[in-house]
Amino acid sequence: MAATALLSVSNKQGLVPLAQALLRQGYQLLSSGGTAAALAAEGLPVTKVADHTGAPEILGGRVKTLHPRVHGGILARRSDAAHRADLEAQAIPTIDVVVVNLYPFEATVADPNVSWDQAIETIDIGGPAMVRAAAKNHADVAVLTSPDQYEAFMAALESGGVDASLRQQLALAAFRHTAAYDAAISGWLASRLEASGDGAPLTLSLPLQQTLRYGENPHQHASWHATAGAGWGGAQQLQGKELSYNNLIDLEAALATVREFGYGGPGGPDQAAAVVVKHTNPCGVATGADSADAVLRALDADRVSAFGGIVAVNTPVDGDAAEHLAGLFLECVVAPGFAPAARERLAAKANLRLLELPVEAIDRADRRQLRTVLGGVLVQDADDQRSDASTWEVVSQRQPSAEELEDLAFAWRLVRHVRSNAIVVARSGQSLGIGAGQMNRVGSARLALEAAADRAAGSVLASDGFFPFDDTVRLAASHGIRALIQPGGSVRDADSIAACDELGLAMVTTGRRHFLH
Repeated sequence: MAATALLSVSNKQGLVPLAQALLRQGYQLLSSGGTAAALAAEGLPVTKVADHTGAPEILGGRVKTLHPRVHGGILARRSDAAHRADLEAQAIPTIDVVVVNLYPFEATVADPNVSWDQAIETIDIGGPAMVRAAAKNHADVAVLTSPDQYEAFMAALESGGVDASLRQQLALAAFRHTAAYDAAISGWLASRLEASGDGAPLTLSLPLQQTLRYGENPHQHASWHATAGAGWGGAQQLQGKELSYNNLIDLEAALATVREFGYGGPGGPDQAAAVVVKHTNPCGVATGADSADAVLRALDADRVSAFGGIVAVNTPVDGDAAEHLAGLFLECVVAPGFAPAARERLAAKANLRLLELPVEAIDRADRRQLRTVLGGVLVQDADDQRSDASTWEVVSQRQPSAEELEDLAFAWRLVRHVRSNAIVVARSGQSLGIGAGQMNRVGSARLALEAAADRAAGSVLASDGFFPFDDTVRLAASHGIRALIQPGGSVRDADSIAACDELGLAMVTTGRRHFLH
């Protein structure tokens, strides 16, 4: 009896050459629906599944391959006498190759306007059943779930047959395919039903975006997985070398920081902002009249640290901004767009990675933050809620001036994106000194104030956590700081407030901590 191949694909790329190769090797073709029509249109001999099973497609195509003559032919162990007897008694021929890829559920739900009924109708039932059956019986059946597999499979056919090793690899790919498909469906349902996820298993579907050269260091293997069109998976790299592991980590930090000031194209942010990041910490942040002004002020905040950094801009980069960027060695620049003049100017820096990230891709990204620990994963909400200044409290005797309040709001937006313990010194929409990741808060304050140097006089200071002692307040005053902002909540808050009153400083508490580990 001739071998049989069942073909039922949504993605018909490479279908005809594969079918022709199977026919050359003596296979009979079994197919259904649009796949059968596509093969017949090319003049290829094909048997429809309905003719094979003797049962018509019903329920508008919902039921067509769910039949014992299909699944019996796939699942039967060829070496099992009882299985062979069952097939013979039911006159069921074996099916030796299964070529199936599934309805495009992820592509369907990527449209934010897709209806519930449209999405549900795109959930494939018969396809996953055939894929799983073939993968389970991979000892006797080869299962193909992607056009990317066809070339290697056809080469194996023509060189003597598909060996056990290739069938095992195809089975692994098949189970990954159906697992990712189910994860995409459950994730979409959870998002539509506003499920919190508490107590529910974590399900993710993240296809491989890119195999990276290495991880944080050259001896570490690394890869990048992303949902197509969402978050960084929706960014278009316009030029430059391949992104590295460290590039992506720093890009994430830069984007999170610049989004504090809005993000998007025309009609987007009220004020342009730019951020320079090194090793996940902002080293220069500034607002400006336009992208060029913001970029220049962010670079000027700390040009020594900006060397080799990552830059994020919240408005399209114009030609003048590109001129400022071109004057310094940088790894990456990300923005919602680049003007033609900017593209032309930055093209001379062939290794500089330019990424255009539309606001729509950000909106489609999962809002959860995930981090691995030994043997598990931690999940939390992103700390990206806008701060409500109306809930802040002035706890000092001296009230901050309107200018100081504006500076405090700027510094508070920034300090939440600095690794804790975090201190930021700022003035007039520009960071002047940043202290990050020290084991004590006054140590971070010393770093920030030393970086600000003479510019600290008349500036403000923000702290991501409360002051456990009054030492940071007194140190800030000695450098000319005029106002401070911090969450409050220390048992020694009164000591810090008293120090402010003694030294003539203004202090605002926000009631919300922003640790970043």
